[in-house]
Amino acid sequence: MKLRELGEDRLIATLVRQLKSRRDVVIGPGDDCAVVENAGEDYFLLLKTDCVVEGVHFLPNESPFAVGRKAMTRVLSDFAAMSGLPRFALVTLIVRRDQTAAWTRRLYRGLQSVADRFDVVIVGGETSRTLAATVVSVSAIGVVEKNRAVSRDGGKANDFLYVTGKLGGSLRKKHLDFKPRIEESRWLASHFQIHAMMDLSDGLGADLPRLARASELDFEIDESALPRNRGCAIDAAINDGEDYELLFALPPNDGAALEKSWRKTFPRLSLTRIGRLVRLTKSKNRQSFHGYDHFA
Repeated sequence: MKLRELGEDRLIATLVRQLKSRRDVVIGPGDDCAVVENAGEDYFLLLKTDCVVEGVHFLPNESPFAVGRKAMTRVLSDFAAMSGLPRFALVTLIVRRDQTAAWTRRLYRGLQSVADRFDVVIVGGETSRTLAATVVSVSAIGVVEKNRAVSRDGGKANDFLYVTGKLGGSLRKKHLDFKPRIEESRWLASHFQIHAMMDLSDGLGADLPRLARASELDFEIDESALPRNRGCAIDAAINDGEDYELLFALPPNDGAALEKSWRKTFPRLSLTRIGRLVRLTKSKNRQSFHGYDHFA
């Protein structure tokens, strides 16, 4: 079977089944970050790696500063998904040997600009030559307090579903200029009982079903309520991908208090209730929900 027939989620599930675990692994493959015990401490360690690939995540004529910024921000967005704090990063650069040194310096300035903003130290990495597309891979390690850690799989039936910001239109350069919602996720986890959370990297159409499946639930949403960027149709808000906003679930009784507190704390960032988690029923037609799949 070809990967285009298998699809990204089924490929990952196939690979993960072959992996072994250990008692100090709290959350292994399948969430935004891996979570492992940190002996004798009251916090977990978070580990994450991500990459940007020329022709997939950025185009050859796009600013190397913006490419570097995106490479670092993508990883930090996954820390936001788990209410964690990134601390250290390793950068692997795989590039053609005819690329200019000035291009690589601007790329690293982009990486460093995001690292500085979120108190992350780049402590090393690797370089290698390629004959094809440039790849920038960033691996990061960070921490999250045990009483503040949030995963994808804790959703409860009837939980309200919320998204931050607006969705859709990533190809209009938004895919190169976004902010990891670390401050917002840390605030959420310290003030409310967030049952499940993730960042929207592959689009609501891919990521919401993943969150629901992880919680062994289904979902209902009001598509007309989706917060959309200007000029975006509902389908774009669902499936464009690379929004990097937070999607989370919390008890319905907390909804009113959350919305009131959010408006006071983050007046410049919208928060929208888009639906709720529900118990599993017969399979529903989700053809309009597909998001971005690397192998589709």
